[in-house]
Amino acid sequence: MKEKVRGIYILLCFCVFTPLVLQAQTDEEKRILQEREEISKQKKGGSVVVDEKTALELFDNTPSFGIFRDNYFVTGVPTNRKIDKHSADAKFQISIRQRLTKSILPFKTFLYLTYTQRSFWDIYGKSSPFLDNNFNPGLSLSKALIYRNQLMGIAVLSFEHESNGRDSLASRSWNYISLSGSWFIDYRFSAQMKLWAGWVDKEGNPDLLKYKGYGFMAFNYQSADERLWCSAVINPRRKFINMNTTLEINFKPSPKANEYFFLQYYNGYAENLLEYDRYVSMVRVGICIKPVLRNYY
Repeated sequence: MKEKVRGIYILLCFCVFTPLVLQAQTDEEKRILQEREEISKQKKGGSVVVDEKTALELFDNTPSFGIFRDNYFVTGVPTNRKIDKHSADAKFQISIRQRLTKSILPFKTFLYLTYTQRSFWDIYGKSSPFLDNNFNPGLSLSKALIYRNQLMGIAVLSFEHESNGRDSLASRSWNYISLSGSWFIDYRFSAQMKLWAGWVDKEGNPDLLKYKGYGFMAFNYQSADERLWCSAVINPRRKFINMNTTLEINFKPSPKANEYFFLQYYNGYAENLLEYDRYVSMVRVGICIKPVLRNYY
């Protein structure tokens, strides 16, 4: 019992405080954030007014190492079956990125290394084993989308790998190329679309794309003070009416806090690689630390 409590404590500290360290801001970072805040207040026709030169300067001056996607630790229960120590679980995600270049590449693009790990933990079971760990490194080329001298979004071309690091019958993996675009409707609303095509492990998960689909659409809302974030991710499978769905609500209890209270609901297949062909419906709550000024999936 003591070992279980110690393990939970260590992981909580790692998942919560490691992203906090990554997000720690130098004086230069704080200056950049203040500039972004001032820019976000300038609106024209419902869109944030940021010219190309200013946008590229902001991207170039942003610290090269930082948070990529949401970093969170959540725990919860199923909504489609009996709740007990075997069906309840914990889930956490750690996501970082390293910018390799500034806007010096052709077409003023940026090159990034990215890494995301999502883990599923049977925290309430005997010995608290991990069900599955999904590792997702990638190499991405990003470009700011400028229209009429305004920053309207970001386009990203990536080569990614995802696997669970296991062998034999439990091995799951695939490699894929993805193209995604984020569109800033205005300072509060944004949308994202991502499409992928890849090569799956013919032995471990030959029909993975049947359950994972070929892309998704995400819609985000953030309040003006960034204390409330709401997101919906729709991931169609082979038929559009058959969808994997994620709904998320983040609330920051204090304007000076870095952590959000996090509520996440997942409904569908392929939440993890090991059991990609099993239907799940889970609601979880916990803590989330977000990238600065954006949501990215």
